[in-house]
Amino acid sequence: MEGEAHKDHIIVCGYGIVGEKIVDILLEHKIDVVVIESDHKKVEALRERGIATIEGDATSSKALKEAGIANAKAIAIAMDDDAKNLFATITAKSLNEEIIIATRANDELFETKLIDAGAKFVATPNKSASDELFNEIVKGL
Repeated sequence: MEGEAHKDHIIVCGYGIVGEKIVDILLEHKIDVVVIESDHKKVEALRERGIATIEGDATSSKALKEAGIANAKAIAIAMDDDAKNLFATITAKSLNEEIIIATRANDELFETKLIDAGAKFVATPNKSASDELFNEIVKGL
């Protein structure tokens, strides 16, 4: 099992635009990362780069266990589907009560549900964009 050799690592679920940025930042900071991705081509590309990757569904206990969730410090759940992010959050929390969960929600209605399910941080595109715009405006003042 690929994730078993990892300890105090961060699991990234989904290697889309958001997941890719998270992985790049973690690697820049030399933080051990394991990616869970269902797209076979993305999995092959990640493995070619030497990044530990589990091919599978991040909502499944099997994939999370293979990624070493029992020994992980945190998990970033960055899939495009809010329902999958919620289910992955619930599953991750059930497998490791101590894990720090950061996730995303496209629909702000999911934010409360994700926090109730155990997420410590939920990013929403509208909130993130407004925060960035505010910060840029304040810099220019």
